[in-house]
Amino acid sequence: MFTIQVSKILAIKSEAHRLGFSLVGITSPEPPPHWSVYQNWLAMGRHGNMAYLAAENAQACRFDPRLILPECKSIIVLGFRYPDPQSVPPPEKSPLHGRVASYAWGQDYHLIIPQRMGELVAWVEQHINGPVASRCYTDTGPILERDLAQRAGLGWIGKNTCLIHPALGSYFFLAEILLDIELAPDEPFVADRCGTCTRCLDMCPTHCILTDRTLDARRCISYLTIELKEAIPEELRRQIGNWVFGCDLCQLVCPWNRFARGPWDPALNPGPNSAFPDLLVEISLSAQQFNAQYRNRPLQRARRKGYLRNVAVALGNTRNLLAMNALESTLHDADLLVQEHIRWALEECKR
Repeated sequence: MFTIQVSKILAIKSEAHRLGFSLVGITSPEPPPHWSVYQNWLAMGRHGNMAYLAAENAQACRFDPRLILPECKSIIVLGFRYPDPQSVPPPEKSPLHGRVASYAWGQDYHLIIPQRMGELVAWVEQHINGPVASRCYTDTGPILERDLAQRAGLGWIGKNTCLIHPALGSYFFLAEILLDIELAPDEPFVADRCGTCTRCLDMCPTHCILTDRTLDARRCISYLTIELKEAIPEELRRQIGNWVFGCDLCQLVCPWNRFARGPWDPALNPGPNSAFPDLLVEISLSAQQFNAQYRNRPLQRARRKGYLRNVAVALGNTRNLLAMNALESTLHDADLLVQEHIRWALEECKR
């Protein structure tokens, strides 16, 4: 175990900023402050089909990060900014476009952030002249990221369940590095700056955001279009609108994002039609075309059948004649999940 001087901690933070992390804080591996809230959330079944969140071992690790890395003495918590959803305006003349959450416009962040964290660990090892035991995660490990980020002083957990920084808003990926070195922790962010504002709760089309700063994943558009691998419940399909992967609504209306500005990594920049894909084109993607188009991008996570399911719902919600033609031409799709949603969409277009 190494004890790091204050000057070296500042140097570590400076290097993290150089590597592209806009937020850097340090905390300890003590149990998270909102552990009971998380347990209650699981007990209510609000994690939906994400059974891995309720696994006994995963819960234990979330309570005590030292079960992941027994030597852990400190945790560096990082914020990696992604594009502002308002940085790309929707097409003016085409009503038949989908919407993709802005974090998914560019390259898959899982290919970017872990590499940067690895570089930061290597930098630390070089500057303390010794090996460092570590574990790096960005929404891939059994830890409560937002709890750790709040305790590391990076912001507060807002009513929309996102971590919010008072100057930089909430458009961040969170990432963590567990280390076996002693780092002085930052002061927790204790202020709640949401006040009486309820814009995120009022905006949510499916009313999935709850008053205890959690959400019912089973109703969340992001869950429905990404995590859910089955049919989208019919009673929620109209509320999805034209979202085909994720949702930004609760962040778009947050006042703390209104003036939040900052650079993001160029690898996350949107490609052609990646923010507002042409639904008439997307609904006819073959498996080969989907894999080629979305290779190394977050949308690959939904897989073709999940993505085309979402596209069919978005087309149905347009109730447009052109949408009907596109849906009818793809009704023969081999995947039964896609077929079922296309049939629903055709009925919607006939209304």
